Amino acid sequence: MTQTFTLDGQEIPFTPGQTIIQAALAAGVFIPHLCYHPEFKPHGSCKLCTVKVNGRHTASCTFKANTGLQVESNTEELNAERRTLVQMLFVEGNHFCPSCEKSGNCQLQATAYDLGMMSPHFDHFFPDRPVDASHPELLLDFNRCILCSLCVRASRDVDGKSVFALADRGIQSHLIVNAESGQLADTNVSVDDKAVQVCPVGVILRKRQGFVVPIGERTYDELPISGHVHGAVTLTEES
Repeated sequence: MTQTFTLDGQEIPFTPGQTIIQAALAAGVFIPHLCYHPEFKPHGSCKLCTVKVNGRHTASCTFKANTGLQVESNTEELNAERRTLVQMLFVEGNHFCPSCEKSGNCQLQATAYDLGMMSPHFDHFFPDRPVDASHPELLLDFNRCILCSLCVRASRDVDGKSVFALADRGIQSHLIVNAESGQLADTNVSVDDKAVQVCPVGVILRKRQGFVVPIGERTYDELPISGHVHGAVTLTEES
């Protein structure tokens, strides 16, 4: 007998070990997220995938699915909270969408559109962040970093290199590269690394590849991010 839980009134099937977001995405139901990636163990840092389970807030990327759960996600209350989180991400960094190479392929931008974010709402921080162009094939634009740690986890867990790390805490948190010089050129990163491919925004970019796909023809230009739902890989705590 198929095990299911209820998500916004819809019965969602799941297999033991799946989290709520894994089961939802596998069933074709979108839950907004930024730090979640189906190939990595859940991190639970961005809080964008927060849902209500039996009336209590929890991250859907870490909460295991169970029979009979009553889950709310697509509600005005939760989407308003998500909009606030996205607004804060925009003002804490330097995101200039009209001139960004990642525009149209950016998960942060697409999520903001999907949630109906019309303004940043808060005052911009305008932090002083460098651009690292030291590597012959890759560019690091720290202005766009949202601290999702996907590159950190990919480099450590998939590439086996630990090229990237997060330093400091709170508002001082920032992405660094593990080299004494602090320069990407002094690491063993490769353009083929998983860490280079997973950035949801425009921090890690291939050089000499800018605007190969014209704006207007990119991933989220014709179909919103909520329309790009793919089956999720199930990762249990033991995997």
